[in-house]
Amino acid sequence: MRRFGVPAAVVAVAIGLLAVLAFGISQGGTNNSIAYSVQSKHYRLAPGYDTKLPFVQGGTGNQSLAAFRGKVVLVNFFAHWCDPCKAEAPELKRAQKLLAAHGGTVLGVTFQDAPSDAERYLHQYHLSYPVLQDSGGNLASAFSVTGAPDTYVLDRQGKIVAATQYQITSGWLNKTLPRLL
Repeated sequence: MRRFGVPAAVVAVAIGLLAVLAFGISQGGTNNSIAYSVQSKHYRLAPGYDTKLPFVQGGTGNQSLAAFRGKVVLVNFFAHWCDPCKAEAPELKRAQKLLAAHGGTVLGVTFQDAPSDAERYLHQYHLSYPVLQDSGGNLASAFSVTGAPDTYVLDRQGKIVAATQYQITSGWLNKTLPRLL
């Protein structure tokens, strides 16, 4: 009896592992992450598209991503305490000039940041694009943002066509923006 017990256990474990592997492979096409959608070119409407948030400065009332439909929009989640955010500020300023020349815009969204801190950050880096205050984290949650910076590019229909969870670079911008403008 013992002679068959060990091989039977090994076979049972192997069958279990194969079942887990088969299940994983069968579920491979159902990845709903933004990164997967962009990578596979199955562009989808930005999450939280109709979520209205107040402006940090220079605007009155609330605004949503839907208000920017018809424009290319670079959505950048940032915080004043984030060192990579500070480092990418000059690139965002350059991106704003390029986008504005083609009817688009950078849209900043605060991430775990107080309005007064965000205002100081914008002033310190001479950033003039619109910024929304996401105090409750609703838009960040919709985008599954877990840290700053996170950047997404929306096409004119509001679909996410590019994304990065790292500090943006001129190389990334040069590769991403011209094809949309």
